[in-house]
Amino acid sequence: MHTKDKTKDAYIDMIKAQIDELNASMHKLEAKASEAREDARVKYREEMDKLVHQSKLAGAKLAELRAATGDAWQAMVAEMDKLRDAFTHSFNYFKSQV
Repeated sequence: MHTKDKTKDAYIDMIKAQIDELNASMHKLEAKASEAREDARVKYREEMDKLVHQSKLAGAKLAELRAATGDAWQAMVAEMDKLRDAFTHSFNYFKSQV
């Protein structure tokens, strides 16, 4: 296995672990938010829908990254990092509201 392949695999594993952790935490918060007052639950549902959308985008980009060959995957790293950072930021905001 080439060094580039090891780097790619390590990066993909790291991003996948971070996304998986965010998704698990998101589901825990969703359960907590479901116990809130009715008016708060509506707001939480809207925020949760945004998080689910960002999770799907990150998962799709991760699949693209995994399928990328050669140096193409390196060009996608910055975009993947932005998606992960946006998902993390949105999650942290939602967490602060619950």
